[in-house]
Amino acid sequence: MHYKSIKEAVCKTALEIYKSNLVIGTWGNVSSRIDDDLCVVTPSGLAYDSLSAKDMVVVNSLGTVIEGDYIPSIETPLHTAIYQARPDVKAIVHVHSPYATAFAVANREIPLILEETAQVIGHPVRVAAYAICGSQQLADEAITCLSNGEKAILLANHGLVAVEESLSKALKVCLIAEKTAMIAINALKIGSINPLSAEDTSLLNEKFKSYGQEKK
Repeated sequence: MHYKSIKEAVCKTALEIYKSNLVIGTWGNVSSRIDDDLCVVTPSGLAYDSLSAKDMVVVNSLGTVIEGDYIPSIETPLHTAIYQARPDVKAIVHVHSPYATAFAVANREIPLILEETAQVIGHPVRVAAYAICGSQQLADEAITCLSNGEKAILLANHGLVAVEESLSKALKVCLIAEKTAMIAINALKIGSINPLSAEDTSLLNEKFKSYGQEKK
């Protein structure tokens, strides 16, 4: 099996979004860049709890299947378009988590209200204009919303997209965005919310880059 380690990582992340209740059924998708032309993406319509690394699909930048037994995710145009537009992006996780999607349905950005949001995401999560799932228009709208180095966006009436330099980081972005959305919705039931300032956000984001243990 070619690109075994990348396929295993994509499959593992797909199982994680399922176990974390970020998706139900067969919705959502995951991919990881191989090089400037190729990426590994989850297959279309297969149950998460039955997935294995061999089920992952390798496609090129045009969405053509290079390796794999299955049709790639319906959102493959979204993934390939992001990789072409954002050379810094190495991994993409797309989920339909309930609280983040509530903001997408309301056409409201997820506000920057938590230190974790500032540290991991670093910006409010904006909403890309609505387009039909799997369409080139959806990919175009997403790219427009990701044009300033954003790590996460909402797709109107659809879900959340996280882009990062690794699958683990993209998954973390999804989890933090969902947590932030949940807390924002609950806080609004009590009263108003108070977003972090741009200055505090920048400081928190910068400090997080050196967070943790130093490598020896």
